[in-house]
Formats: sequence, C-alpha cells, structure tokens
Amino acid sequence: MVSFKMKSAVLLVLLVAFTDGLVKIPLFRGKSARQALEEVGLYEEYKSQYPQPRPQRGLELSNVPLTYDPQVTYYGLISIGNPPQNFKVLFDTGSADLWVPSLNCTDYSCENHAKFNCSASSTLQKGDEDFTLQYVSGYVKGVMAYDTVLVGDIYVVNQIFGLIYSGASFLRYMPWDGIQGLAFLGASALGGTPLFNNMWNQGKIPQNQFSMYLSKSVEGSALILGGVDEQYFNGPVSWVMVKEEDFYWTIQIDSITINGNTVACGTGCQAIVDSGTALITGPTRDISNINGWVGAYEAGGAQASVGCSNIGVMPDLVFNIGGNAFQLPATAYVLQDGSGCKTGFEYVYGTWILGEVFMRHYYTVFDVNNSRVGFALAV
Repeated sequence: MVSFKMKSAVLLVLLVAFTDGLVKIPLFRGKSARQALEEVGLYEEYKSQYPQPRPQRGLELSNVPLTYDPQVTYYGLISIGNPPQNFKVLFDTGSADLWVPSLNCTDYSCENHAKFNCSASSTLQKGDEDFTLQYVSGYVKGVMAYDTVLVGDIYVVNQIFGLIYSGASFLRYMPWDGIQGLAFLGASALGGTPLFNNMWNQGKIPQNQFSMYLSKSVEGSALILGGVDEQYFNGPVSWVMVKEEDFYWTIQIDSITINGNTVACGTGCQAIVDSGTALITGPTRDISNINGWVGAYEAGGAQASVGCSNIGVMPDLVFNIGGNAFQLPATAYVLQDGSGCKTGFEYVYGTWILGEVFMRHYYTVFDVNNSRVGFALAV
C-alpha cells in the first residue's frame, strides 16, 4: 500500500519542473479576496473595518506593512510535516515569515482553508511563544513551531513557522491558506531563519537566488528556486543593488517619466519590489500626477478610472532605475475592472511599491548572495 506521505510527495513532484538544477514551482492565479467580497456585497464593509494605517518601520518588526493586499491573486503549493500536509501559500517578497492556519483555529478567518494538524506530524516541534503579525489590512495571531517543509522536491528541516489560531475575518476569502515570506532575515517577525535562507544553508539549491514569472493567465506563472529560467524573458537581465539588504527588496528609483517629462520621484525615491502587493503604490501627490498625465480621472477611490478604448493611445510610464529605462505600456498598467478599466496605481502613505503590475511585465530575479534585484522583459 502506498503511504499518505508518498502520495503527498508524488503530488508535489508532479507539479514541479526541473531545469539545470533549478526547481520551478507553478504559481496559480485565483480569484482575489476583493473580487470574492465584491460578489457577495461585503467589500466596502470589510474595507472600512480594516483601513490602511501609516506603516511603521525600523524596530517595529512585528508590524509588516507590505502584505495582505486583498487584490493579490498568485499562489503556489508547499507541504509541512511528516507525513506532508499540503497548503496553498502566497510567495511574498514583502515579508519573511511562513505561516499557515492551525487545526485549532476555529474563527471566521480560517474557514475554507487547509489547517495544520500538529498531532499528525511526527517531526513537529511546537513552541510555546505566541506572536501577532499586524499588516496593512488586518492581522494574524498564532504560536511558533518547527517542522520539515517541502517545496517542490526540496526538503528543509527544522524550519520555523507560525501556526495561526486567529486572524482578520476577510482572510476567509483569500485564495491561499497562508504566506511564505521571501524577504531578508531582518524582516522576520518570528525571529528565525527564513525558508529560502535555510534552503541555501542546507545546500538544497545551486545558487543563492530565486526569480518570478507572473503570467496574465490563470496558469503559466512560476517561482524558480536557485536561479533564472531563460524561457520566461527576452534580452539581458538588468541588475539593481538593494538599499536595505537586511529587511526588504528595496531599490532606488532615479525618476519616473512620461514622454521625457518627470512625473514622479523627481529627486529620486526608494521602492520595494513586492510580490505580495497587487498594484504600483506611491504617495498621493505622485500617483495623482501620474494619473493626470495618462488621462485617468479620479472619483474618490484609491485607484483612478480610464476609458478602456483609450488604452491604445495612452503613453508609456518609464521607471528610470540604475541607468536603465524600464518602460511600462498602458496594456500593462491599465486593469479591467468589471465593465470598465482602472489604472494599476494606488495611494499608500508615502511608500513606493512595485507590485504585480510591474512584475507581470518584468521577469524579476532576487539575488540574495549579492543583495540585488534583476529585471528582464517578460515574454
């Protein structure tokens, strides 16, 4: 008889491709929490319950201001424990911790999600230290633990993770069960070594880097562990040094221009490259100026609307970074919203974030060893 452990391992291996020592994890694009909430008429109610506070940085490491975007849709599969228990997780470059719901979580946030059964894992080492992660929109509470984590065919032993027993109620509508952070050690609120660091420390990957391809389709996206996969991009990879290598994937933007005119970041600005954020976010004045230049009109919300028929004549938005000009055409920054269209820019208190809108257009490489980010035009 084939054991449950073998069945689970075979399932994950079938979902993984291997190229020159690389491990490719398929990412799926599900319905966002915002879409699900809007369909049942609850989005505005939940939005009022979880307003966006001003991000706190520095020593406030328990406050991770970059995740829980209700519009994020990409997720992949991992397993935890022995025998493996499967979970859908957001691979998030804007945080550093792994957490999944616990079987002991009985509140609304854990409904419709897989839950980790501690008593079913022979390798679990459960701690007794509670923690709270406070995000831009909502929170989770849980207890720390250690166990074996399986990502593709990579087994990482003695990995710290969080077992959630309570959280913001809108998490019920997220397409994923938990979060797998891919930021630096300094961004860890749990205080342990992040999963990707342990992959390298335990000799499981050929290079100390990973990369992401985010497709516009439901399927076809991928997280590549251990390097880059050239089938996903054209031309060279342009490298940019990270400004905060102990925390987030933060880079320096020299300016943002349209038709040669500076429309934002006139004196330079820093931005976080974050797969856990759906849009491109920035300060109110800059985002408003960009929307004006592309012909969008604002109606009180965080995003501006635009006529879908205008996409063909709207200008490119150019991010000037490290001597390179990264052009973002209207086909990339305008999003279909029901029967209309909106720009993929959003106001967030002073924080520039290059989220899914940017990363769908540019294959993104995260080089841990050299503290740099690489961009190449996605296919």
